[in-house]
Amino acid sequence: MTELEPMSLEAIATAPARLSTARVLRATPEAVFDAFEDATSWPRWVPVIASVVWTSELPPRVGSTRTVRMRGGITAEERFLAYERGRRMAFTFERATIAGLRSFAEDYRVTDVGLGQVRVEWTMAIVADGPAAAGLGPFTRFGSAGLAWSLRRLERLLNS
Repeated sequence: MTELEPMSLEAIATAPARLSTARVLRATPEAVFDAFEDATSWPRWVPVIASVVWTSELPPRVGSTRTVRMRGGITAEERFLAYERGRRMAFTFERATIAGLRSFAEDYRVTDVGLGQVRVEWTMAIVADGPAAAGLGPFTRFGSAGLAWSLRRLERLLNS
């Protein structure tokens, strides 16, 4: 596994490659964060994820860690940059098995919009080198659609 440069919360907004989507879901902030904390839920709404293992105590907080295994043999070790239950969750990859990846982070912001609905904003920020950097153009053009699809799957999971 390769050691990566941690990304700060501030750097997420200015990363050279960013994917972002937002969707209003029929759910409460508590239900969304219950799903975020449940390691078994992630593969059910993010198809690229094979498994999630918390490597620090729950509930999560700034500094918490987990390991995520993805399809295709990719593994990432994450450290949480923000965790405000019901409002925000963000993490950066500390180590990963992705060639050319220099830095990576995700930021989830949840806003209660009333009437049993929340707005979820999901941003991925990526810094890569070499051939991996060249492939970021198509990834950023089409990747946001994949995030939106995953949020629709999250809503179905929360309402099943």
